[in-house]
Amino acid sequence: MSDDQTPAAPPATPPTQPRNPLHGLTLEAILTALVEHYGWDGLGERIPVRSFNIDPSIGSSLRFLRKTPWAREKVESLYLFMLRQERRADRAMK
Repeated sequence: MSDDQTPAAPPATPPTQPRNPLHGLTLEAILTALVEHYGWDGLGERIPVRSFNIDPSIGSSLRFLRKTPWAREKVESLYLFMLRQERRADRAMK
């Protein structure tokens, strides 16, 4: 077979991340969960950005977070912290 007749490689499948709690979650789902848990006021206290404190909405916050890597990292970290707290609370109840 010549070089131009080599079979194409199969498309690469993304690696699974079974231990990554953020895998498969959208930023919108993460933000919605945080707002349900902490409320806009609590979220604004923990991560002081204007889109959480002044006329907050999911849409404006998503636009800001998509443009601002440091803020997105803080939101993802707070989400992971919230999950750990919930797991601890569940274990304490048992």
